[in-house]
Amino acid sequence: MQVGRYRPILYLQYFLLLVDILLNGFSDLLRFENVILLVLYVIQDVCIIFAVIIVFLLFFNTYIFQAGLVEILINKFKTTITVTFLYFVLCVALHIWAMTLRWDEPNSYIWTPGFKALFIIQRLGAVFYYYFYKRTALRLGDPRFYQDSEWIRREFEKRR
Repeated sequence: MQVGRYRPILYLQYFLLLVDILLNGFSDLLRFENVILLVLYVIQDVCIIFAVIIVFLLFFNTYIFQAGLVEILINKFKTTITVTFLYFVLCVALHIWAMTLRWDEPNSYIWTPGFKALFIIQRLGAVFYYYFYKRTALRLGDPRFYQDSEWIRREFEKRR
Protein backbone atom coordinates (compact mmCIF):
# COMPACT_ATOMS: atom_id res chain seq x y z
CA MET A 1 0.00 0.00 0.00
CA GLN A 2 1.30 3.44 -0.82
CA VAL A 3 2.40 5.63 2.06
CA GLY A 4 0.02 8.40 1.04
CA ARG A 5 -2.95 6.04 1.15
CA TYR A 6 -1.93 4.28 4.36
CA ARG A 7 -1.08 7.33 6.49
CA PRO A 8 -4.70 8.51 7.04
CA ILE A 9 -5.74 4.97 7.95
CA LEU A 10 -2.89 4.75 10.44
CA TYR A 11 -3.86 8.11 11.95
CA LEU A 12 -7.44 6.91 12.27
CA GLN A 13 -6.25 3.77 14.05
CA TYR A 14 -4.13 5.86 16.42
CA PHE A 15 -7.10 8.15 17.05
CA LEU A 16 -9.29 5.18 17.98
CA LEU A 17 -6.60 3.94 20.37
CA LEU A 18 -6.28 7.40 21.91
CA VAL A 19 -10.05 7.63 22.45
CA ASP A 20 -9.97 4.23 24.14
CA ILE A 21 -7.07 5.24 26.38
CA LEU A 22 -8.76 8.49 27.39
CA LEU A 23 -12.08 6.80 28.09
CA ASN A 24 -10.37 4.10 30.13
CA GLY A 25 -8.51 6.71 32.12
CA PHE A 26 -11.14 9.36 32.70
CA SER A 27 -14.65 7.91 32.29
CA ASP A 28 -14.99 7.18 36.01
CA LEU A 29 -14.55 10.87 36.74
CA LEU A 30 -17.92 11.47 35.05
CA ARG A 31 -19.83 8.94 37.14
CA PHE A 32 -22.15 11.56 38.67
CA GLU A 33 -24.59 11.17 35.75
CA ASN A 34 -25.52 7.70 34.55
CA VAL A 35 -26.51 8.74 31.05
CA ILE A 36 -23.16 10.44 30.42
CA LEU A 37 -21.29 7.38 31.63
CA LEU A 38 -23.46 5.09 29.50
CA VAL A 39 -22.78 7.19 26.40
CA LEU A 40 -19.03 7.12 27.09
CA TYR A 41 -19.10 3.36 27.49
CA VAL A 42 -20.99 2.97 24.22
CA ILE A 43 -18.49 5.25 22.46
CA GLN A 44 -15.61 3.16 23.78
CA ASP A 45 -17.20 -0.09 22.63
CA VAL A 46 -18.00 1.36 19.21
CA CYS A 47 -14.39 2.54 18.84
CA ILE A 48 -13.16 -0.99 19.50
CA ILE A 49 -15.58 -2.35 16.90
CA PHE A 50 -14.44 0.26 14.37
CA ALA A 51 -10.81 -0.65 15.09
CA VAL A 52 -11.56 -4.31 14.32
CA ILE A 53 -13.41 -3.36 11.14
CA ILE A 54 -10.45 -1.27 9.96
CA VAL A 55 -8.01 -4.12 10.53
CA PHE A 56 -10.19 -6.55 8.60
CA LEU A 57 -10.62 -4.05 5.77
CA LEU A 58 -6.84 -3.78 5.60
CA PHE A 59 -6.66 -7.59 5.51
CA PHE A 60 -9.07 -7.65 2.56
CA ASN A 61 -6.88 -5.14 0.73
CA THR A 62 -3.70 -7.27 0.90
CA TYR A 63 -2.34 -9.26 -1.99
CA ILE A 64 -2.22 -12.32 0.26
CA PHE A 65 -5.96 -12.17 0.87
CA GLN A 66 -6.74 -11.52 -2.79
CA ALA A 67 -4.57 -14.51 -3.75
CA GLY A 68 -6.69 -16.69 -1.48
CA LEU A 69 -4.10 -17.22 1.25
CA VAL A 70 -6.31 -16.02 4.10
CA GLU A 71 -4.84 -18.63 6.43
CA ILE A 72 -1.45 -16.89 6.27
CA LEU A 73 -2.97 -13.61 7.40
CA ILE A 74 -4.90 -15.28 10.18
CA ASN A 75 -1.78 -17.10 11.39
CA LYS A 76 0.31 -13.93 11.32
CA PHE A 77 -2.26 -11.86 13.20
CA LYS A 78 -4.13 -14.42 15.32
CA THR A 79 -2.73 -13.03 18.57
CA THR A 80 -4.00 -9.55 17.75
CA ILE A 81 -7.40 -10.87 16.71
CA THR A 82 -7.69 -12.92 19.90
CA VAL A 83 -6.50 -10.14 22.21
CA THR A 84 -8.85 -7.63 20.56
CA PHE A 85 -11.92 -9.82 20.95
CA LEU A 86 -11.02 -10.70 24.55
CA TYR A 87 -10.51 -7.02 25.34
CA PHE A 88 -13.87 -6.17 23.80
CA VAL A 89 -15.59 -8.83 25.92
CA LEU A 90 -13.82 -7.55 29.05
CA CYS A 91 -14.87 -3.97 28.28
CA VAL A 92 -18.50 -4.89 27.71
CA ALA A 93 -18.57 -7.01 30.88
CA LEU A 94 -17.02 -4.20 32.93
CA HIS A 95 -19.37 -1.59 31.49
CA ILE A 96 -22.46 -3.69 32.13
CA TRP A 97 -21.40 -4.51 35.67
CA ALA A 98 -20.47 -0.90 36.48
CA MET A 99 -23.77 0.44 35.14
CA THR A 100 -25.72 -2.24 37.02
CA LEU A 101 -24.01 -1.32 40.29
CA ARG A 102 -24.25 2.43 39.76
CA TRP A 103 -27.62 2.90 38.09
CA ASP A 104 -29.74 3.66 41.16
CA GLU A 105 -27.01 5.44 43.13
CA PRO A 106 -24.31 6.98 40.87
CA ASN A 107 -22.05 8.11 43.70
CA SER A 108 -22.21 4.93 45.78
CA TYR A 109 -19.23 2.73 46.54
CA ILE A 110 -19.29 -0.10 43.98
CA TRP A 111 -15.88 -1.67 44.43
CA THR A 112 -16.78 -5.22 45.38
CA PRO A 113 -13.94 -7.78 45.22
CA GLY A 114 -15.30 -9.26 41.97
CA PHE A 115 -15.65 -5.84 40.36
CA LYS A 116 -12.10 -4.92 41.42
CA ALA A 117 -10.80 -8.13 39.86
CA LEU A 118 -12.63 -7.51 36.58
CA PHE A 119 -11.45 -3.88 36.56
CA ILE A 120 -7.80 -4.92 36.98
CA ILE A 121 -8.07 -7.67 34.35
CA GLN A 122 -9.71 -5.25 31.90
CA ARG A 123 -6.98 -2.65 32.44
CA LEU A 124 -4.25 -5.26 31.99
CA GLY A 125 -6.04 -6.48 28.87
CA ALA A 126 -6.04 -2.90 27.62
CA VAL A 127 -2.24 -2.78 27.75
CA PHE A 128 -2.00 -5.94 25.62
CA TYR A 129 -4.68 -4.63 23.26
CA TYR A 130 -2.84 -1.33 22.74
CA TYR A 131 0.46 -3.10 22.09
CA PHE A 132 -0.82 -5.75 19.69
CA TYR A 133 -3.19 -3.44 17.86
CA LYS A 134 -0.52 -0.80 17.29
CA ARG A 135 1.96 -3.46 16.17
CA THR A 136 -0.60 -4.85 13.73
CA ALA A 137 -1.42 -1.38 12.41
CA LEU A 138 2.26 -0.78 11.69
CA ARG A 139 2.87 -4.26 10.24
CA LEU A 140 -0.04 -3.91 7.83
CA GLY A 141 1.76 -0.92 6.34
CA ASP A 142 4.51 -3.23 5.08
CA PRO A 143 4.58 -3.23 1.26
CA ARG A 144 5.25 -7.02 1.24
CA PHE A 145 1.59 -7.61 2.03
CA TYR A 146 0.43 -5.66 -1.02
CA GLN A 147 2.56 -7.08 -3.81
CA ASP A 148 3.64 -10.43 -5.14
CA SER A 149 6.87 -11.67 -3.63
CA GLU A 150 8.93 -14.81 -3.24
CA TRP A 151 7.80 -15.61 0.30
CA ILE A 152 4.14 -15.47 -0.79
CA ARG A 153 4.91 -17.91 -3.60
CA ARG A 154 6.65 -20.28 -1.17
CA GLU A 155 3.66 -20.13 1.17
CA PHE A 156 1.32 -20.75 -1.74
CA GLU A 157 3.33 -23.82 -2.78
CA LYS A 158 3.21 -25.16 0.79
CA ARG A 159 -0.57 -24.90 0.78
CA ARG A 160 -1.01 -26.80 -2.48
